[in-house]
Amino acid sequence: MTPATYTRLSGFYFFYFSLLGALVPYWSLYLQSFDLDAASIGMLMSILMASRIIAPNIWGWLADKTGQRLAIVRAGSLVTCLIFIAIFWQDDVLGIALVMAGFSFFWNAVLPQFEVLTLAHLGSQSEQYSRIRLWGSVGFVVAVVAIGWLLDWFSVRWLPHLMLGLMVLIWLSSLCVTDAKAEHDKSSDGFLKQLWRPQVVAFFAICLLIQLSHGPYYTFYSVLMDSLGYSRAQIGLLWAVGVIAEVIIFIYMHRLIGRYGLRAIMIISLLLCVLRWLLIGFLPDHLPTMLFAQCLHAVTFGALHAVGIALVHQYFTPASHGQGQALFSSLGFGVGGALGAFISGLLWESVGSEMTFMLAAGSVALAVVMAWIWIRPDRKPV
Repeated sequence: MTPATYTRLSGFYFFYFSLLGALVPYWSLYLQSFDLDAASIGMLMSILMASRIIAPNIWGWLADKTGQRLAIVRAGSLVTCLIFIAIFWQDDVLGIALVMAGFSFFWNAVLPQFEVLTLAHLGSQSEQYSRIRLWGSVGFVVAVVAIGWLLDWFSVRWLPHLMLGLMVLIWLSSLCVTDAKAEHDKSSDGFLKQLWRPQVVAFFAICLLIQLSHGPYYTFYSVLMDSLGYSRAQIGLLWAVGVIAEVIIFIYMHRLIGRYGLRAIMIISLLLCVLRWLLIGFLPDHLPTMLFAQCLHAVTFGALHAVGIALVHQYFTPASHGQGQALFSSLGFGVGGALGAFISGLLWESVGSEMTFMLAAGSVALAVVMAWIWIRPDRKPV
């Protein structure tokens, strides 16, 4: 891979996750500015996740069939911008919901196919994926800190303007990326035959449980911190601490995988994820504890995401990588994320933040058991 290719791929990740750094921590605060209740906010945030259930699979199947992966990335990025413009005229739940459903259908189609493009560029050096992906985390940190500072000075209603600018940059960066053809394989196994193997089914179930547990965090962490008196700059810095830790783990991830293996990293990361949700649930007003809990984002997202990408690459043949990555996105971030956001919206005011995060920890504890029994990447899935 040439330095120019590395820069172009890294640039796309930088802007894509900069948008996520604007959306995930602050969109719930934007929705709250319309005096919406927790259930409505949870429902609206779940739309972002729910679109990942269908969209990536449609685009993944189309990309695998046509081979036009880069064209799909570029088109999806452009249509995302065009649809999002309508948000400036929406001030009720239905209008906001329709715009969120529209732009997220195309936005969520982009990343899984770009992941396949990145791995195709890397070829036999797929362990170097984390060196490129870390720039996405850098983009998230820059966005979350800068926007948190800005929103202490300006109204949160300015957030959509910043997001639209980032969407345009995502589209422009996609125009700079060159195409790469993935290697073809002669395996006769179809996608469904590869999918319906116990180890693979268990892997996707674990992905769903992980993202289910992140529902309260992605939907209400900023709301919780705001209610406890943290400033928006402080909230942004707390999010940034987590992603800086994620950047560090991405830098060393290829070495950690080589030394400890995918199974050990997954199980340890899941156990630390249980700890993280319990700390946030019961000690959110203790800043040092929150800083430590945010550092655990290195494993609860960073390590688990890198392991997930590696396992998809291992479990599916090259001809099915697009559909495999799409399913990884749709079942985990889609079904799991949507259920997590929706359920946490129902629970937040009825049972409280402590119980909501305790239930999140329980879902990850179940994932630990499943990983211990079924996730054995050194064995060929049968």
